Amino acid sequence: MFTYSIVQLARRHAARLDRPLRHALVNMYKPMMRMPCIFHRWVERWLRKWRTLSVLIEVENAEGMEAVAKAERDHFRMKVRHHFRHVPFYSARVTPAAIEQLLEHPKVKKVYLNRQVKALLNNAVPSANAKHVAVNGTELSGKGVTIAIVDTGIYPHPDLEGRIAAFVDFVNGRTTPYDDNGHGTHCAGDAAGNGRMSDGLYAGPAYEANLIGVKVLDRSGSGTLETIIRGIEWCIDYNKKNSAKRIHIISLSLGGEPQPFPIENDDPLVQVAERAWEQGIVVCAAAGNEGPNYGTISSPGISDRIITVGALDDHDTAATRADDEVASFSSRGPTEYGVTKPDLVVPGVNIISLRAPRSFLDKMNKQSRVGDHYISMSGTSMATPICAGIVALMLQAKPNATPDEIKQALKDGADLWKGRDPNVYGAGYVNAKRAIEQLLQR
Repeated sequence: MFTYSIVQLARRHAARLDRPLRHALVNMYKPMMRMPCIFHRWVERWLRKWRTLSVLIEVENAEGMEAVAKAERDHFRMKVRHHFRHVPFYSARVTPAAIEQLLEHPKVKKVYLNRQVKALLNNAVPSANAKHVAVNGTELSGKGVTIAIVDTGIYPHPDLEGRIAAFVDFVNGRTTPYDDNGHGTHCAGDAAGNGRMSDGLYAGPAYEANLIGVKVLDRSGSGTLETIIRGIEWCIDYNKKNSAKRIHIISLSLGGEPQPFPIENDDPLVQVAERAWEQGIVVCAAAGNEGPNYGTISSPGISDRIITVGALDDHDTAATRADDEVASFSSRGPTEYGVTKPDLVVPGVNIISLRAPRSFLDKMNKQSRVGDHYISMSGTSMATPICAGIVALMLQAKPNATPDEIKQALKDGADLWKGRDPNVYGAGYVNAKRAIEQLLQR
């Protein structure tokens, strides 16, 4: 088997092919194990020229861009889908022969499999000390702040009426807000639901913030590197076109298994999340739900710059923190690159938030419905938008605060547990009131 040319390609260029792509190339030969050897050479020639894989191609400069264009001209089965503007990537369908030609060019840096990425409020808000937080006698509500929910979409729930400022769909191309999975709607409510249909009981911290739905995950809650990168880039470009009504926060309740790249910033999701951060957008990402094992932080939460959020179980007791503990499912650090994560923990167990009627999760979890308008879910997916809602309060209090200042104030304002492992709890349990006080002192 090791004499096959595609296997040799994977071995020869191992450093410039990510591990999932190397495995995908080698797995092309599996059907050949069940056929006579006399057919192998013919089948391999067919595989090289006809079988395609969905990939991301990273280039270094204009010469690399031309190499991609030439490969597309030379291989009729290769098709470039998208050229990203803020990170040096193309998405494309390519044959093994096209991959080989690309890797012969020194300015083609790396090729990645366009792998799958998945989606990972009653007592939660008061438990985070985020209810009725006031500055100079004015209660903070997130008014004037915009949060992008990069997820499965947003259902136009009554608790969000008039506050879905924009919607874009990278899965089905629809133009009006919807959510066929339900995860994104729940996250939107975690951050900014106003509790209208529950007399204010199930309200998020930023109950007057605006929301933007960026659909990058499908009905089953799955997406790809390509759709997520496109979604985050869209947020960056949105701010260039709408400077007066810009996106202030991106909430990413999604993640993929991190790959063992030589350095953290080889990860495409890390690159685009950090580009948004550099453009002044606060990025909150879920730590993942692979606990209690260590070293399980999801990508892009492995980034050392963005805010990575773990989940806390407050046992539905807002009045006391004596029984609070990290949720067993919450992913632990350190990352592959030795970075301590998560940055902090936020309530994420049995969170009651907005229901998207007839969505996938709504149908699959009828027992979790709370009345007609709400549903209960758990995960770092729920903790992350609650953190994003708290960030909205912070930005309302100090609109010119930078992402780095926001992150540091959140960590400095967290409630600490002495002797607790920072790779489990991060800086501690989020305390919105203290974080805002820390921010205003800077």
